[in-house]
Parts: sequence; structure tokens; C-alpha cells
Amino acid sequence: MTSSPGEFDVVIIGGGINGAGIARDAAMRGLKVLLLEQNDFGSGTSSSSSRLIHGGLRYLEYGEIPLVYESLRERRILQTTAPHLVRKLRINIPVYDNSRRSMWLLRTGMIAYDLLSLGKSLPHHRVLDREEFLRNEPGVNASGLRGGVQYFDAQVTYAERLVIENVIAARNAGAVVRNYSRVMSIEVQDGRVRGVVCNDPDAETAVPAKVVVNATGPWVDEALATANLGMPRFIGGTKGSHIIVGRFEGAPKDAFYVEAHADGRPFFIIPWNGQYLIGTTDIRYDGNPADAEASDAEIEYLLSETNRVFPEARLKRKDIHYTYAGVRPLPRRSAGPESAITRKHIIKRHDNAKGLWTVIGGKLTTYRSLSEDAVDRVIKQLAKRSGLEAGSCRTDDVPLPGARRMDEAERAVRQTHLADPGKERMLNVYGGRAIEILELAGKEQALSAPTDESGTVLSAEVAFAIRREFARNLIDILHRRTMNGLDSDLGASVAQGIARIAAAELNWSKAETERQLEALRTYNATLR
Repeated sequence: MTSSPGEFDVVIIGGGINGAGIARDAAMRGLKVLLLEQNDFGSGTSSSSSRLIHGGLRYLEYGEIPLVYESLRERRILQTTAPHLVRKLRINIPVYDNSRRSMWLLRTGMIAYDLLSLGKSLPHHRVLDREEFLRNEPGVNASGLRGGVQYFDAQVTYAERLVIENVIAARNAGAVVRNYSRVMSIEVQDGRVRGVVCNDPDAETAVPAKVVVNATGPWVDEALATANLGMPRFIGGTKGSHIIVGRFEGAPKDAFYVEAHADGRPFFIIPWNGQYLIGTTDIRYDGNPADAEASDAEIEYLLSETNRVFPEARLKRKDIHYTYAGVRPLPRRSAGPESAITRKHIIKRHDNAKGLWTVIGGKLTTYRSLSEDAVDRVIKQLAKRSGLEAGSCRTDDVPLPGARRMDEAERAVRQTHLADPGKERMLNVYGGRAIEILELAGKEQALSAPTDESGTVLSAEVAFAIRREFARNLIDILHRRTMNGLDSDLGASVAQGIARIAAAELNWSKAETERQLEALRTYNATLR
């Protein structure tokens, strides 16, 4: 076993959105930070959401007013600090004769929603009568339709990129960040945390730390078990599944938030990435989060409910491009409906292991405020223990890396040899950081051409993913860097060209390149 040089102020376990956000905030305040992720950054729950940055309209039903207010505030902040990734989304809610939520109740909720979001940058809601609703969305089921409501929230098309940009910002602020580095044990002596032992590809490494933050999402209990302290289970996760389909007959031009006929649970039908994202479900789940997948019953539920709302769709299994599922890291509750389990985060201080903190719950929209809360607590503890002084939180107004130089990037990308869809993808994925990719292409001739004949991906993007964005394999590159893995063919049309550039960057042999391509095919098969 080797030893890590020096002691970190804080080691963060888990490189999803919460861990990445905590690492960024802590590093920006001057702490010595190490972020560890057992797989790739953003490869767990963060990549399995409905890809919404939303104010939590549904939480009003359960009286979670502070959470709605927090969500609306964080939505506004993300629209300012990450405008290349977070964009407004218009959403329709139809109301039918047999709807559990009446037009009156819905209007009351929307008024409250608008009042809680005073100062927001998005328009207020509109109430539509039956005729206007059908003029706007003629494909919707007209039988029993009374009208509906139209309101705005926001969408993050590539949640994976939101994670990556937080990791990059953390590194830029001085943090050490490592993916594919599994924590084997949380070291506790005499009732105080001393650090962790992590397993890098080469060897196990002992890392001393004053504070350890467990931000592993649905893996929280597994991480705590490595401390051998006999802790109770904190996580009672629920599985959310989604299906991705192409444009269908009668498909809406805007998103829909619909009440399912089968169980009354709301779900979304959302235009997304040139396709339609449909979900989500909410089912208690006790298995390994890595094994979560959309069940046949969930798939049929989402198909049938979508066909009910859009009768001309007639969607079948063969129309599905792919599916995905993730486990929400919710606090453990033994009774009550899954939808009633709070989405508020809990930051648990472990008194039997001083310096150890665990993050329970949270959601994509509020990751930044969760991170601020966690770092505030860590700094307070460090100040008591060692007199450490740190700066205040600045993540509410400091833009993420891709939010800078956006106009310059757009002008430059428009001049490339990529096809128009490739240009749009590049800007939507990298924002202003596309300038860095083009600068790389300008310096190295081999990286200046597209990887494919259709002009979808610039070769420099692949090198950029490896050199500056921590990508280690082909799945990382396609699914969490260039984002072609989320296309209808899961990136199959560009995989060979990307593999060719990656092989040159990482010195893969012909056999290793084929192994990488086969690993990608195997991974993609799990999404079919």
C-alpha cells in the first residue's frame, strides 16, 4: 500500500452531481480537496434523471413549500451560471373530466408556484380552455378534455455535462479529482475519521484527511459499511425508469406533464435531444443500484399511458430507441407512498466518527445549494478543530466553465467543417469551452478533421475528452463527453471514428481498440 502525499482537508467520496458540486464549492473556498469516484464521473444516478431543472411543482401537494422555493431559486441560478446547459422548457398540463387534480386545484397550485418564484426569469403560467389547448397541441386526446395549464420550467439536456463541468471547475480551483478510484475503507480511529484507503488501477493508497464526505447517492450505506461502525441503513431508494422514442404521430411540440390513468402519478413526455423522453416511474428498490433497469411492466406502463394521451401515437416496444433507469437516494421510510418520501436533502453528522458526513437525498436541481450546505458544515467543524479559515460560498454567481466566451465560441464553431447538426451539438455540449477544442484542432493537424464522413464529431473533441476531461475509455467518451451515446443509435454510427482517435491518444493496440468497441456494444445492449 502506498501513501498519498500530505493530508487533505476533505475527501469527497462519489463523483455524481452532489460530490462534484461539493468538491467545486470546497475548492473555491480554499480547502485542500480530493474527489474520488469508483467509476466515471456522473455515470450513476446523475445520468438517470428526467433531465429537468424544475421548481418542484409536485412538492406543493405534500406541503414542502421550502423545497419548492429552494428549487425555484436554484433553477434561476443555474440559468445564469450554466446557460449553455440549462434552458427554459414550456410544459402543458391537460385536465380531463376524470382527472384527480381539478382545474381549480391546478390553478391554485400554479398561482402559488408563481408567487414562490418572484423575480424569476421565466413567464408566468397560462390557463387554456379546451379549444385553445387543442389549437396548441392538436395531437392530444380530446375526449373529456376540459382545458389545461401551460407553464415554464427548465431542462438540462445533458445532465452528464453538468457533472463534468463541476468536476472541471473543482480541478481549476485546486482540487485533486480521480475517477475509477474506489474507496475500499473509511478509516476511523478513536472515534474520529482519519482518511480513506482507495484502490487506484495500480495500487491501494492510504489518503489521510481531516474530514470525509460520503456523497455516493444510493451507495451511501455500502460506503459507510467500509468504516465497520455498525451503522443503520439510511437509504430507501426508489427506481425511476424512462423510455426514449422518436417522433410519433400526434407528438407534442412542447413538454407534457400528465396524470397517469393507472395510478394517478404524474409523468413527463418531453421533447429531448431530437427524440422524446418519457418517464418516470417511482418504485421501491433494494437491489444493487448498478443493476437497475426498466422492467417490462414499467415499459408497458409508460407506453400505454403515452398512447392514451396521444391516441395517434400507437407506440409499441419496437418504437423504443433505448431505456434507462436509476435509483433515487432517498431517506429510508418503511411506510407510505413512494411519491410522498421527501426530496429534501439530509446531511448527517456521524457522532461515532467525528469528521465523517453523509449526504442523503437531494436532487439535480438543488445540487448547488446542497453543496453549499455541506461545505458550510465542514468548514464550521474544521474551524473548531484546527482554526481553519475559509472563504464564503461563491457558486451562486460564478459561472461554470462552459458559460464563458459563448458568443465567441458560436462564431468559431459556425466556421468549422462539421455539418450543421454537429455544430449545434458541439455548442450545446461544451458552450464556450468549444473554443479550447478549436484551439487544440488548430495546433494539431491530425485533430482538425471530423471523425466521421457525416461531420458529426470533430477529432479534437476526442483528444479533449481524454486530455482535459478525464475520459478513460470509449464509453466515457461517447456517453458522458461528446454525448453521441444518447443519440437514437447510441452512438453506433460514430463509434469507429471516435475509437480510432482514442486509440492514438491512449496507445491502444488493435486488439484493445476492438475490446473497447465490444465493451461499448455490450453497454449499449443493456439500454435496449
